[in-house]
Amino acid sequence: MKKSVSLLLSAALCVGLLAACGGGDSTPSQAAESAPAESQAAGAALSGTVATNGSTSMEKVMGALIEQFKTVQPDITVTYDPTGSGSGVEAATNGSADIGLASRNLKDEEVANGLTETVVAKDGIAIVVNPANTVEDLTVEQVAAIAKGEITNWKDLGGDDAEIAFIGREAGSGTRGAFEELTGTEDACAYNQELTSTGAVITAVSTTPGAIGYASLSAVDDSVKAVKIGGVECTEETVLDGSYAIQRPFVFATKTDAALSDAAQAFYDFATDPANAELYTAAGVVPAFR
Repeated sequence: MKKSVSLLLSAALCVGLLAACGGGDSTPSQAAESAPAESQAAGAALSGTVATNGSTSMEKVMGALIEQFKTVQPDITVTYDPTGSGSGVEAATNGSADIGLASRNLKDEEVANGLTETVVAKDGIAIVVNPANTVEDLTVEQVAAIAKGEITNWKDLGGDDAEIAFIGREAGSGTRGAFEELTGTEDACAYNQELTSTGAVITAVSTTPGAIGYASLSAVDDSVKAVKIGGVECTEETVLDGSYAIQRPFVFATKTDAALSDAAQAFYDFATDPANAELYTAAGVVPAFR
């Protein structure tokens, strides 16, 4: 009897060992299947090229993002072609760019054409004057009247007796589109000069007596003077809290129904990661992700 029990116990032990061996065969397979996901989550090394195209006002932001991203993914090359917001949106639509860059919200028809908008930052549009100008504060309505040519002399605004020269961007510029939309001056501006970059506007205002123009907050330097709008200075803080009236978004435009490449997705994820918010702050704009 004892011998029979012993034989039964031995058989059961063998079955258990065989089952354990069988279970061990499936474990490496499962681990192999999960390894790619874990590797990607940890930030796997990738390679390739990411094409971005669009807003010239986003130059400092893109420069900061691209430089820092290179330290994380050294084998990915991110290119930036500053062609203007309209061109950037078109490039995203036709697929010639992975990410279109716009310094304005996407229009309804652009969304209908298959684009998705991601706001990555907010930018104040500073109203800048020649440093010699004594005017310190304007209302949005006064800025609009200047833009439309209804006010043509600084003396009518408490300044010196000097003719106003209104300087802005070319048609299709995101900065121009945002300025005109925010001031209610679409198709009504009377420009003395229409220039093709934010830097050119800054230079023209700084060297033209009586000049006034608009520029991204991040581009403003000591060569011009930014006036207050309704008593509020254009700063990162006033843009973030909404108290500064003339502000606009910085937007990534991507195809709605087409996945980004692994390299482009990695850059997109990097740019929208709250951990990288300081890159936007350093570029002079307010990050939308915190």
